[in-house]
Amino acid sequence: MTIKENTKLRVKDLGLINYSNAYDVQKQHVNELLNGGVQTLLLCEHPTTLTFGRLANERHVLITKEELERRGVYVYHIDRGGDITLHTPGQLVAYPILRLDNFGKDLRFYLYQLEQVAIDLLEGFDIVSSRFPKQTGVWSGKQKIVSIGIGVRKWITFHGLALNVNPDLTLFSMIKPCGLDVKMTSILEIKKITVPMQEVKKRIIECFCKNFHITTEGE
Repeated sequence: MTIKENTKLRVKDLGLINYSNAYDVQKQHVNELLNGGVQTLLLCEHPTTLTFGRLANERHVLITKEELERRGVYVYHIDRGGDITLHTPGQLVAYPILRLDNFGKDLRFYLYQLEQVAIDLLEGFDIVSSRFPKQTGVWSGKQKIVSIGIGVRKWITFHGLALNVNPDLTLFSMIKPCGLDVKMTSILEIKKITVPMQEVKKRIIECFCKNFHITTEGE
């Protein structure tokens, strides 16, 4: 795979942001990039939210709509691949807005590199992780720690990956994550220490630049 070297990346930290607002920011940056703007990596956390991808099955929600409302869980049907995903504070979400023509217009390669970003990041915290055959995402042993779902518009990427840093893992009992009978884990659960979110954000930027041969603005 030939990657165009020295492409630039703007990084924006959106903090804790409602999913719908973050999606509006994604669309804004996709439109900017289509009109000659800069590639962007958006980093954020979301209030507790369920998102349904294009292949989502409503039966993978294991509690009633009334219970979701009682708990204050937001629900969105969105234009990414995959099934159902949960976002919540303590989970780092990364939305890369990239030109895929810089990466050979190869979706499989792009997904592979997103997984590698997470694998390299986790290795930096002494966590061994790996891909799982025929499933997108990253696992530590038999437990899933990273979920990935992407969208593409005119070869511009959006949506992205969600890494469990220190979320309330009991919330995942509301769903079958990504439609799978899988237990979710986190950096906190594995290492038994709380890693500051800002440190994880710093590491993910480094791993992203390394795996996509890209540099942040100002470098």
